[in-house]
Amino acid sequence: MKLNVDGLLVYFPYDYIYPEQFTYMLELKRSLDAKGHCVLEMPSGTGKTVSLLSLIVAYLRTNPVDVTKLVYCSRTVPELEKVIEELKSLMKYYEQELGEQPTILGLALSSRKNLCIHPRVSKEPTGKEVDAGCQGLTASYIRTKHHYDSSVPLCSYFEAFDDNGRDAPIDPGVYNLDDLKDIGQERGWCPYFLARYTIMHANIVVYSYHYLLDPKIAELVSKDLPKTSVVVFDEAHNIDNVCIDSLSVNITRRTLDRGEGNLEYLKGSIERIKEVDENKLKREYQRLVEGLRLANEERETDAQLANPVLPDEILQG
Repeated sequence: MKLNVDGLLVYFPYDYIYPEQFTYMLELKRSLDAKGHCVLEMPSGTGKTVSLLSLIVAYLRTNPVDVTKLVYCSRTVPELEKVIEELKSLMKYYEQELGEQPTILGLALSSRKNLCIHPRVSKEPTGKEVDAGCQGLTASYIRTKHHYDSSVPLCSYFEAFDDNGRDAPIDPGVYNLDDLKDIGQERGWCPYFLARYTIMHANIVVYSYHYLLDPKIAELVSKDLPKTSVVVFDEAHNIDNVCIDSLSVNITRRTLDRGEGNLEYLKGSIERIKEVDENKLKREYQRLVEGLRLANEERETDAQLANPVLPDEILQG
């Protein structure tokens, strides 16, 4: 159905809307007009996700200068996929009503563990192992080594994307994680790096809280997002826990013992370097002193040759 929400034409992909959903959209519209912040709460199962997407997509289409991107932050991968499915339904409804596919690009971004298609790395059991395996095939120093030694393995999917992926962006549409992996298999490109590149020019991005709240990850992924983005935190009561987790470090006894061992090794290395440098400095000093002594002797010899002292008998004769 089509709704008039405070003067904004909103496409809503269902035949019935709850009064609470309309109120939700109305308050959200007012917050966007004011370019401010808002906290909205609705009970679970009352359709807040589709209400939010319907309103913001309509606002984005009507006010493309004021709002250029929707960044939707979700907590878990299943929640992320649910948002993408709702967005697909909304875009399908737009296509039915308008007779053409909207020129909107939306996609999900998740970790390497959920997007990797490398035959070996993708089978690693944990996310950390997948990350390590990926970096071991794509890091700049690994690629430099391969340049001089072709036996050093690289990821063919990353290399193919790096060669061609940035010049052939994906078509408008809505892509979940499986869709991105299908594109990766079809074109021989890495889905993870494809998604990371595409979020910069996508209209709608759906990803985990960590990509925006964790400073280490945000510096790599989200630092170039435009100031005209609308940012949504779904289940926002989890933000404090995500921030605590992002800025916390777990230190075990084993970590402390290894750290102490590394410090002892570093201390020994510094002492050895200082001893070597001290001996080298002494030798250089001795060579300098000897060089000055020889130079002084040579100057005295040159002076005597230039002004010889003749015997007295010769001078008197």
